[in-house]
Amino acid sequence: MYWQEDPITAPPTVFDVLFDISCKKIPVDHAYTLAQAIQAQLPWIANAPEIGIHNIHLAGSQNGWERPLHDQQNYLILSQRTKLTIRAPHHLVGAIQSLTGTQLLIGTELLKIGPNKIKPLSTHTTIFARHIDTTEFTQETQFLAWTVNEFAKRKINIRKLICGKQLTISTPNGPIPTRSLLLAELQTQDAITIQQTGLGPHRNLGCGIFIPHKGIRAVKQMDN
Repeated sequence: MYWQEDPITAPPTVFDVLFDISCKKIPVDHAYTLAQAIQAQLPWIANAPEIGIHNIHLAGSQNGWERPLHDQQNYLILSQRTKLTIRAPHHLVGAIQSLTGTQLLIGTELLKIGPNKIKPLSTHTTIFARHIDTTEFTQETQFLAWTVNEFAKRKINIRKLICGKQLTISTPNGPIPTRSLLLAELQTQDAITIQQTGLGPHRNLGCGIFIPHKGIRAVKQMDN
């Protein structure tokens, strides 16, 4: 028997733009200052809620290094491999790429933005968001029920989801409570759609942006 199926690929409608960056360190809680610095370079982003600015992320504790507490007083030490990633619809990718060659002031640190490359969305069926705004929810069960209902409105059936770490994002208007969220064993097209559309508000602060994850067995490491 010979059996070959065409692989499913994400349609060319939404992409991640990955920038090389040069910066020694940034505050662990940097979402708001990063968003404001990017908006200073690209003012139109203030009126483009579909633009998702990923938090600059380093792998969790490893090789003797321990992740510092999530606040504005502690810092992440960046490496040459660290990237700035922005998710954008196809028609705005070129405008986002114009960040190359600019400099951002993140707190007291100067972040230089280098060359970029475009990356299509993943077809992995287990995906993960580091931050979802949970301002409206006092209980985990409320948050999970809301999540299932929101996706049901899009005709997406969620069978397995797990809440993770609770963190806050500092803003001048007060902290935004968030939780990480893992969605497992999705249909491939549903996983792509969720990455394209996200969940909840504050995409500019890194909330509601889903990325591929190793799988539900690795849930203990999903906040790393």
